[in-house]
Amino acid sequence: MTIHLESRLTSPPLPQERGALSRSVIGALRSAAACPDVPQHIIDAADPYGEDLQLALYVLYELHYQGFADVADEREWDPGLLALRGSMEHRFLDALRAGAPTSARAHDVLDRLLTEPAGHDPDSVSHHLQREGELWQLREYAALRSLYHLKEADPHAWVIPRLHGRAKAAMVAVEYDEFGAGRAEEIHARLFADLMTDLDLDSAYGHYVDAAPSYALATVNLMSLFGLHRALRGALVGHFAAVEVTSPPGSRRMAAAMRRAGAGPAAARFYDEHVEADAVHEQVVRNEVVGGLLAGEPGLDADIAFGAEATGLLEDRLAAHLLQKWRAGDSALRSALPRHQNA
Repeated sequence: MTIHLESRLTSPPLPQERGALSRSVIGALRSAAACPDVPQHIIDAADPYGEDLQLALYVLYELHYQGFADVADEREWDPGLLALRGSMEHRFLDALRAGAPTSARAHDVLDRLLTEPAGHDPDSVSHHLQREGELWQLREYAALRSLYHLKEADPHAWVIPRLHGRAKAAMVAVEYDEFGAGRAEEIHARLFADLMTDLDLDSAYGHYVDAAPSYALATVNLMSLFGLHRALRGALVGHFAAVEVTSPPGSRRMAAAMRRAGAGPAAARFYDEHVEADAVHEQVVRNEVVGGLLAGEPGLDADIAFGAEATGLLEDRLAAHLLQKWRAGDSALRSALPRHQNA
């Protein structure tokens, strides 16, 4: 296994296609050719949460982050790729709005997220991992989450120029902490790379894309979808708030799970950091980011609520997939990880 001290020094290779949509995107990028026209009926027939559409979106979104090896940076703004992305985004967004309809106010949605179920939650991944999770399950979970955590907080940074006043100041303050408060070794993405090293995983950026099922890709794509569209700035704030509200108790359970499984000090430290930091962030995000945004733009209330609800929808789908596979003794990945060196 190659250990990468800085996970984003290089761009990853293009992943393997999973259907007609991802074949069109990856083929165009691999050959430096124009993106072929994809008939609208193919997009309309695609499963909005399925492997093909979610991988195609993931690849197109990654052009705005780290890109891919041997793909020219100029392809980020390729008109044909952007047009195809827009059609697929509409398919994805329509499904999200249908699956997470809400008439609640944003603060009411966030209040519900603060209420933890009494005792063990059988539908919670962190409860499962804390109580009975095995090391191989923790490694799979980390591999899947690496698709986001190795660029942690980057998608949320898109919203900063779209905010103003209280909301902007508070959002920047929280992001400052996420990016290490001026210390490169404390950047949360770096802490997650250290966690992966403790778990004998490859910390190269995007390394586990081919192993990740659509359930995991969708949770990452949601952030990029919201972040890259100014019209969805309220939804991105709602997503960010939902993550910060639910992070402290879940991170506490994950830290305990890492220690119980003997995963290593860096593995536990990543989650310990989120217990402490996110307990503060939760208050700042709710009162200043959400509160400040609503004070200036009260018409975004429904969008913020939608962002939080859509986050829960996709996280619940991922959790159900993981728990079903793990309880059957099966890998939740598309291809199982190599055996841990200490197993």
